[in-house]
Amino acid sequence: MTGGAGEPGAVEGTGRDEDAVARFVERFAAEMTEAGMQRMAARVFASLLAADDASMTSAELGRQLRISPAAVSGAVSYLGQVRMVGRERDPGSRRDRYRLHDEIWYAAFADRDQVLIRWERTLRDGARSLGEDTPAGARLRETAEFFEFMQAELVGVLDRWRESRRTSG
Repeated sequence: MTGGAGEPGAVEGTGRDEDAVARFVERFAAEMTEAGMQRMAARVFASLLAADDASMTSAELGRQLRISPAAVSGAVSYLGQVRMVGRERDPGSRRDRYRLHDEIWYAAFADRDQVLIRWERTLRDGARSLGEDTPAGARLRETAEFFEFMQAELVGVLDRWRESRRTSG
């Protein structure tokens, strides 16, 4: 369909090329899947990311992605568990709307900070249990040191990001 922007695939009055949006969604979803995210969750996440208001109903997601309501439900359930997407109600409606959380990437990496701390503690305990002078204990200790370093760097990066956003916006 041709829309108001005069581009192939554009929707009347929006200036958006829905074919280009679909290509982006599939490309970004493939990248996220390659990095370890569930395929359907990655597609739903990418669709929400590409939506102007960062939200869609289950029916909208199903239509855009050509997937079943069950596939949408499973994907948003996973995305909710990892705190990337929230569920809300349209005012005066019984329909759920799925929305990306504000500062999604900041929150995702801030959550990762807590994971790194837990992993580091567990690895240090493991190194002590195995004996820090054994090859396995030394490997666990070195891994714990790596996670300790990464956690400290991540905190600094997140602080710099916040400062960058504060001064630019």
